[in-house]
Amino acid sequence: MTLSGSLALVVVQALLIVGLSRLLGFGARFLRQPMVIAEIVAGIALGPSLLGKVWPSASAILFPPAAAPALGVVSQFGLILFMFTIGVDFDPKLLAGRGRASVAISHASIVVPFALGALLAQMIHTRLSNPGVPLSSFTLFLGAAMSITAFPVLARILAERRLLDTQVGALALACAAVDDVTAWCILAFVVAVVRYSGMTSAMITTALAAAYIAVLIAVVRPLLKRVAERATARGEVTENQLALVWFAALLSAAVTEWIGIHALFGAFALGAVIPSTNGFSRMVADKTGNVVLVLLLPLFFAYSGLRTEIGLIQGGGDWAICGLIVFVACAGKFGGSTIAARLSGMPLREATAIGILMNTRGLMELIILNIGLDLGVISPKLFAMMVLMALFTTFATTPLLRWVYPAASASQRDAVLRGGPGLRHAA
Repeated sequence: MTLSGSLALVVVQALLIVGLSRLLGFGARFLRQPMVIAEIVAGIALGPSLLGKVWPSASAILFPPAAAPALGVVSQFGLILFMFTIGVDFDPKLLAGRGRASVAISHASIVVPFALGALLAQMIHTRLSNPGVPLSSFTLFLGAAMSITAFPVLARILAERRLLDTQVGALALACAAVDDVTAWCILAFVVAVVRYSGMTSAMITTALAAAYIAVLIAVVRPLLKRVAERATARGEVTENQLALVWFAALLSAAVTEWIGIHALFGAFALGAVIPSTNGFSRMVADKTGNVVLVLLLPLFFAYSGLRTEIGLIQGGGDWAICGLIVFVACAGKFGGSTIAARLSGMPLREATAIGILMNTRGLMELIILNIGLDLGVISPKLFAMMVLMALFTTFATTPLLRWVYPAASASQRDAVLRGGPGLRHAA
């Protein structure tokens, strides 16, 4: 039995992916886990790690290797729109008024995991990197991968735990925003180094990226502000205005891909300069987010699952390294954030809650890992190990937070912060 035509196959794949994701989502809600957990598990289940082992004939029919490029293109398009909405939802006001605590925590939660990731890279480079990958590129990438915090997943967890308007929730969200922007800047430089195999070329690429960001702020943002003023005067975003914004996002993605840092950076940057005039950015995000979250992102998780072969992790040595990766990831993020929060004067319980929240990785980690696999910086075996690390750190956040920092008593401990962030499009 075969499915003729790539379109028919992709449609069937989408039906299976979305259906299984939603089905597993019921279990995720029962366990009080974010939807991203169900989507990651669904992706792995449909890949060679489960379906390919249990029912290889069905796997060969439904997810043949020859069809992977088509699914990959669709999932990458979904990622571009998702990163655009993340940029739209990014609020620079999160960084205002948080004092030295946010500065200390955000810096520590980048520097410590990056340093530990770089140290780990020295230990596993020869065993888990692809042949010919320079140690410098591998070290930079692993440091950046260890530094990420899943900003949208964190926002969803805070909303579900009713912690968005608490001091701890607002501080964690502000620090996560700084972390993600910093980690993505580091990753942009890493991508430039890997693609051009030279520091001079990478510096030129980085300079071009900085110049492009300046153009977005100085030229594109004022133009978008005019569009926003017309939209808010009507009380809605018209189809033409939405098409113009999406066109700009795709064009920005194309520009940064041409520069050499990755299309996702351009989409995020364009979203970040969209003005929030009278709720314009919120209207754009609302019209973009639902299709991306329900349909396109699960396709990305399935694509990641098809590339995740847990069976490559064999023997006690491999599993020991996998455990070491999880330990280093948690020690860097949780340890660095908690210690920095304590040194900033936060009580132990609140500081521990900050550390737990900052250790959330989820979707953003998978995006970085796929970039590393596409570039050939990491091997499929290391990719599988890092996916398990992302799954573990995301899954552990909610139960640990519930134990350390119950939502019922949080309102009694924290001063309520007015005008808290409202990220609704959290994966």
